[in-house]
Amino acid sequence: MTGFPGFLGSALLPRLLARRVGADAVCVVQRHHLPTAVARVATLEARHPHVRGRIRLVEGDITVADLGVEGMHELREDIVEVWHLAAVYDLAVDEQIARHVNVGGTERVLDLCRDLPRLQRLQYVSTCYVSGRYDGTFREDDLEQGQEFLNHYESTKYDAEVLVRAARDAGVPTTIYRPGIVVGDSQTGETQKFDGPYMYATFLRRQPGPFAFVPRLADPDAVVASLVPRDYVLDAMDALSVLDRSLGRTYALTDPHPPTIRTAVDVIAGRLGKKVVWVRLPASPTRALLSSVPGLERLLAVPAEALDYLVSPTHYDTTNALADLEGTGVSCPGFTSYADRMLDFWAAHPEIGSAAMV
Repeated sequence: MTGFPGFLGSALLPRLLARRVGADAVCVVQRHHLPTAVARVATLEARHPHVRGRIRLVEGDITVADLGVEGMHELREDIVEVWHLAAVYDLAVDEQIARHVNVGGTERVLDLCRDLPRLQRLQYVSTCYVSGRYDGTFREDDLEQGQEFLNHYESTKYDAEVLVRAARDAGVPTTIYRPGIVVGDSQTGETQKFDGPYMYATFLRRQPGPFAFVPRLADPDAVVASLVPRDYVLDAMDALSVLDRSLGRTYALTDPHPPTIRTAVDVIAGRLGKKVVWVRLPASPTRALLSSVPGLERLLAVPAEALDYLVSPTHYDTTNALADLEGTGVSCPGFTSYADRMLDFWAAHPEIGSAAMV
């Protein structure tokens, strides 16, 4: 597994090891993340006795040959499954960094997979936002549609998935997962990072008085917020990863009935005791103002890049995911059913930031 001790990888490992009796996990971890990874393993072992002694941490770097792991030649003979989750998840990421990690790192993982004699499956975590600014419904089998991209995160994850699909078509056994905007656990609200809708919540909370003024950059009843709770993404990947029918498939793991921007904002504002007042503003000048005025992004708690998702024309089809999850007991809860727990956790944990792991 790459991407440990990140947001999804940390919570996914106990599920995978519970289902895969007799298997151990080898996690490739950058040197500066090793102390966090060691602490995370200790926490997982305390919470989940079945993982004790089954998680091995190895220092590495996904952007170099053999993922920078000393002794990979010996490990290679025993690897039957690869989970590639590592990426820079940051809308404002510099292009060079994004390309180095998201594209270059995926190239090195694919190089490794091609050289694994016992590989049964590459489980690759992409994102719904390989769609870029696609106008209409983006299907799970869609990819190269001539779309434009809103930021370097989207474009480099797109380029990485192009590489993964080419390797899949050339014989690397692969399943691709595309999460939407991942938020906290639907039961506990727990998360490791407050970005996306949490930034808008901070923006609403910082406004004094009972009213919250919200920019109306597009029709809030037409644009949707492709939010998805962490536990659905984890449960879905765990369930789908062991199915024969998931081989070669791509799954959009997001709410099949996502809330509109108006619904999401109203729910968040209501939890904060605010009444929303929509203020019609032009999208492009507003974004330019936010990105050019020093300190304005920090004051409002909303980066300029986040405004793009308030005017997104894209909807995500989830046909593959719904069909193949049928009978597994895994389904995506609606936003209104877990929003209170998500926001309660956010309010109770001011120490958690919005920065991505790099």
